[in-house]
Amino acid sequence: MPLDDVIGSPTGIQIHLRRGDVTAQIAQVGASLRHLTVGGVEIVPPYPADQPTPSCSGVVLVPWPNRIRDGVWQDGDTERALSISEPKFRNASHGLLRFSAYEIAEHTDESVTLAATVVPQTGYPYVVATSVTYALTDGGIDVTHSLTNHSAEPAPVALGTHPFFVIGGVDARDLVLRLPAETYFETDDRMLPVGESPVSVGTDLREGRRLGDVQLDTGYANLHRDADGFARTTLTAPDGHAVTLQQGEGFDFVQAFTSAKYPGQPLAVAIEPMTAPADAFNSGRGLRRLAEGESWTLRWGIRFA
Repeated sequence: MPLDDVIGSPTGIQIHLRRGDVTAQIAQVGASLRHLTVGGVEIVPPYPADQPTPSCSGVVLVPWPNRIRDGVWQDGDTERALSISEPKFRNASHGLLRFSAYEIAEHTDESVTLAATVVPQTGYPYVVATSVTYALTDGGIDVTHSLTNHSAEPAPVALGTHPFFVIGGVDARDLVLRLPAETYFETDDRMLPVGESPVSVGTDLREGRRLGDVQLDTGYANLHRDADGFARTTLTAPDGHAVTLQQGEGFDFVQAFTSAKYPGQPLAVAIEPMTAPADAFNSGRGLRRLAEGESWTLRWGIRFA
């Protein structure tokens, strides 16, 4: 399995995977899915090697995804204050390993496992060992996450990831996004939830919406699951080719985010599987407390056909 170790690279060692006509690039920093192609078609768009990860692209978000209001949360009888990592909105954002260089624990030509530990720090006094395995399939990639609490007390955890998608040279404005959610989160001007409502004309993606007709930075819940237990969001090109993001058990929420600022792309969409919505450390929604020694395994994946 090839590795690129570029001195001074802002995303660390680059890990290249190949299985037949499926290729992927994983960045050490944030254990991020940096690039994915299937049959020569670009699915996860790359970005320049000398740039930090744009918009958290492909990064693992742990021990929480999205935002915590003011970085403040109630941990039993103790109020805790996390470092503010999103000064614009005065929030703690996207967990504590976003800028960590993961250890490359195992690797083959077709798969890699990266590991990093959340250690006690400002506002989070717990030790949580994490790992993520990326394994190529014939039509995409499977991703498996593991979290284990090594603290003496139950540790609150949630997890998400932040992949962006395109379909080769297809104008992203013509891609149709279908997302099987019955409810969405209303947000305030700091992008924090203030309510949850049934999807309606502006937010309902169940029958599909053309990306050029929507602007999204929206969290969704109450996902429909297929008979095999996966919730599936699809991005379909006019010729019928489609990317499918499939979320396994525990990934009960998803964030959809369109951006015109992704490097080299006039438009890209992030489809972010999450085990909890924004501000879960305060709402408790989707939050899990792992007992001492308890582990949690989560799975999601991408397919292209």
